[in-house]
Amino acid sequence: MELTFLPGEKTARRIYKHYSINSSIAAEQPTASNTNNKLEFFYIGKKAANIDSLIRTFESGYAAESVSNARSMLKRLLHHSKNIFIPDVIILEISASTDFRELQQFLATDSLLKGVPVIAEVSGLTEEVIKRAKECPFIDEILVLNEQNRSSLIRKIGFLKKVKQQFLLDKSFSLEMSLHDHKDRPTVIKRSFDIIVSSTILLTVSPLLLLIMAAIRLESRGPIFYISKRAGRGYKIFDFFKFRTMEVGADKKVAAMSHLNQYDAAQEGPVFFKVDNDPRITRIGNLLRKTSLDELPQLLNVLKGDMSLVGNRPLPLYEAASLTTDEWAKRFMAPAGITGLWQVKKRGKKDMSVSERIALDCDYAERYSFLYDMWIMANTPAALMQSSNA
Repeated sequence: MELTFLPGEKTARRIYKHYSINSSIAAEQPTASNTNNKLEFFYIGKKAANIDSLIRTFESGYAAESVSNARSMLKRLLHHSKNIFIPDVIILEISASTDFRELQQFLATDSLLKGVPVIAEVSGLTEEVIKRAKECPFIDEILVLNEQNRSSLIRKIGFLKKVKQQFLLDKSFSLEMSLHDHKDRPTVIKRSFDIIVSSTILLTVSPLLLLIMAAIRLESRGPIFYISKRAGRGYKIFDFFKFRTMEVGADKKVAAMSHLNQYDAAQEGPVFFKVDNDPRITRIGNLLRKTSLDELPQLLNVLKGDMSLVGNRPLPLYEAASLTTDEWAKRFMAPAGITGLWQVKKRGKKDMSVSERIALDCDYAERYSFLYDMWIMANTPAALMQSSNA
């Protein structure tokens, strides 16, 4: 392993370092993409163990000790070098005193860095500090480096890059859309509608919610709510709420039930998992699923802003990680939603293929508008009652 400093820099100040792996070592550790392109990191922080871990994972990279040093260094690397350096990922070591504003402003104004995913490293931090990092809009993922193996980290970074770059390329899905956009995508109206309707429904059905909670608790031991990590718009990760409809530990039985998967798991491409009349479902859960009452807690996600009433379904992380092509990643450009085009047109049908489901998601991502959402909501009631509990 080589440790080299950039030529011409004042290394005595130890403002930053450049790390590289010699060719013989790199040959023994090919990247996940099996290409000749080097994967390079940019780390902001002082934890030597994290830098050592990144050196073992990537072929080369840079480390800056502070946000201000990182900003100065990136400016030189991006705009004053014969060979422009654009990292594959920026990893920011978070602490209680981290000021996100300077880095956020710099990344937002530099066109070369807008497509680079930003990961917050949060090992050893309190929940309060982690929550503050989660609320920072320019951070794409939060993780603890020593809990990641090499392949999962590279796969995660590759997917974040794919989604973020696609998001920037498709201007019709820019986060800066306004009411005056030529495609009339009224995000302000959509958000206002979400808040009014979801809060009204929650207040109206609160007695029913209490009955469901009591029934779940009486039938089986375990939590009332099922909370899982899901990937929504722009691959933003959030806690997804549902009423628990399965026995405790159901997630651990997915591999053993792969032969029952409603989707064709043998084909190449994205991996979805869905079982018709799933044996893991409880009796109360069966009723909740057939009537879609298990979805009611997602109204809390809508109020929080994680989801919308209408959109593409947020995916479990193992499913989202399989959608890596430009065409498939487009479905993440639309808001995550409780109901959507897929539910209205194909819900509960056994002949649905993975490609059909993704096509419907991408179709919605290309066409969604407030009026289109109203049409989907008007057609949702007929899809709520179904014979399948899938």
